[in-house]
Amino acid sequence: MLDRAQPGFRTTELDPDLLSTPFTCQTNWHVITGAPCCGKTTLINRLAGMGFQTLPEIGRAYIEREMAKGRTIDEIRENEVTFCHRINDMTLERERGLRAKELVFLDRGFPDCLSFFRIYGLDPNQVLPECFHHRYASVFLLDRFPLQQDGVRTEDSVMSEFADEWLARDYGALGYTVVRVAVMSPEERLAFVLEKLSGQGLI
Repeated sequence: MLDRAQPGFRTTELDPDLLSTPFTCQTNWHVITGAPCCGKTTLINRLAGMGFQTLPEIGRAYIEREMAKGRTIDEIRENEVTFCHRINDMTLERERGLRAKELVFLDRGFPDCLSFFRIYGLDPNQVLPECFHHRYASVFLLDRFPLQQDGVRTEDSVMSEFADEWLARDYGALGYTVVRVAVMSPEERLAFVLEKLSGQGLI
């Protein structure tokens, strides 16, 4: 198992030839992403409370479902490579089931898999071709709060810092303008995101 406390993550650059792949279709989907403990779930829940369609983070939903069956977090994540591929496949399947014109807020988009492949020591170019099925309308990257363990989250501060950096870099390499959302109250973050989207005529 990869020791998350060691900075031995993959910093492989994305293949420039693959990055020239055209997107298949434009969507009205908005990605809320960030390193662990950045407040994504809180913001997603606020958006859902306002009546917007939202989709939870696949990885957390999968872990919570398996733990409800009696499995421990160590059992679920015993093989990090297998776990990473499973989340990758589930995320891809979910997005293929959405309609491009639907206004949806996603707790992580498929390109998050690029950064998490890096964390688990895998080459992100393995999944890069799958990033071009859909183009998102916007990508918001939430700044981090102090890291807290909660029984599902197992990451450490080194991994969290790495994820924050590479989520920005990988989405940027795909051509997205990544909008940083500072640490502030949930209400202020919600207002910030909605104001940005409204100003661009996206909601």
